Amino acid sequence: MRHVLSDPQKRQVYDQDGEEGLKDIPPPGSGGFSYGGGSKGFNPRNAEDIFAEFFGSSPFGFGSSGPGKSMRFSSDGGGTFGGFGGGGENIFRSYSEGVTPKKPQAVESKLPCSLEELYSGSTRKMKISRSVIDANGRQVMEQEILTIDVKPGWKKGTKITFPDKGNEQLGHLPADLVFVIDEKAHNTYKRDGNDLVVNKKVTLAEALGGTTVNLTTLDGRDLSIPVTDIVNPGYELVVAREGMPIAKEPGNRGDLKIIFEISFPTRLTPDQRAGLKRTLAG
Repeated sequence: MRHVLSDPQKRQVYDQDGEEGLKDIPPPGSGGFSYGGGSKGFNPRNAEDIFAEFFGSSPFGFGSSGPGKSMRFSSDGGGTFGGFGGGGENIFRSYSEGVTPKKPQAVESKLPCSLEELYSGSTRKMKISRSVIDANGRQVMEQEILTIDVKPGWKKGTKITFPDKGNEQLGHLPADLVFVIDEKAHNTYKRDGNDLVVNKKVTLAEALGGTTVNLTTLDGRDLSIPVTDIVNPGYELVVAREGMPIAKEPGNRGDLKIIFEISFPTRLTPDQRAGLKRTLAG
């Protein structure tokens, strides 16, 4: 005990921790002082493990395999000590490495077109306003004019996509802007796929005695179509290649279908009735 009391360092440990504390003092020449052991000793922990315990992973790119188990030298391959590779490699890999910005769902907008535009084709200028991220990382409004070439024969539901022309948000890729063709109603024609349909009302006399259907086409031509057959209720007359252009078959067109509706007289004179009977009976 004398050698303890005469040594200032050991005396300080003895006064603080008693004889138990003296057990942790390394023998002379061991080159260090141990902090382990004893109920009052300090147990050092790796900084990566502490970070991983709070945040789930190491900020230095080494990772963790669970509480108290550090993977200090996990490597992409080739280094002498795993993560501490040579060749100028930066051992402190970015914490956000491998995170790809997400692309938002495309923004769709209807583009109403008349049958005339879808028949002959047209060029549409669309002015858009969208939010973008400027050089300082702020959201600002930007205006732009987009050109859409509507092709002959395009149908309702056809989509025209402008990549990255939607709104921008921090941390996301710009959204795509999509225009979807919509057909406006027409006073004369109704579209049925590649065909055009016209409903024509005729009198009983025209249905029995013949008539002529006069139409103006979607490209401005005048059509005069003779009807020589007897028209029954629901009768359909087909005029070949006078329908809509077929987008996938340049130069080819659908048909024009004329569906007849017969307007019967609400009253007849006795003489008219007799004349009809004589005519139809024969």
